[in-house]
Amino acid sequence: MKIVGLDLSLASTGVSAVYPDLGGRATVARIQTKPDGDSLLARRQRLRTIRDAVAGWTRSADLVVVEGLAFASTSPHATERAGLWWLVVESVLARNTPVAVVSPTARAKYATGKGNAGKDAVLAAVVRRYPDVDVTGNDEADALVLAAMGARHVGQPIDHLPTTHTDAMAKVAWPEED
Repeated sequence: MKIVGLDLSLASTGVSAVYPDLGGRATVARIQTKPDGDSLLARRQRLRTIRDAVAGWTRSADLVVVEGLAFASTSPHATERAGLWWLVVESVLARNTPVAVVSPTARAKYATGKGNAGKDAVLAAVVRRYPDVDVTGNDEADALVLAAMGARHVGQPIDHLPTTHTDAMAKVAWPEED
């Protein structure tokens, strides 16, 4: 079984694959891109580049867990981020792979026990909790948390957490079973 966590970003998308059947083995990576101009064609190509790189991670996944959009974001790139999110999610769903959507606060709560925890607090918790995974940044940490939530959802948790953390599972939009 393969569970993939995605923290989508224009500059540095975090990805993680967790294999609960293999003792909870996990890997993480970042997909980094830079703008190649402001034209619509350049921006479209950047989104496609990220989508295609993510596809390599999600191709054989049994479940993909993606962080939902931060609707309070005031970034000038919010529209592009939303476009990236839908482009990636559509790509995964087109392969009939189930997708779960986790809010940023549920991700933080699962990692730290507090839904308002900052990115660095999540990173610190992840580095302590998963010492065998080479997590080097916030994006990777977030992706690993998302994948760990997916593993717990399928009944194969890769971590031992108190209910202050696992209560976050109830706030997730899990895919419906067929």
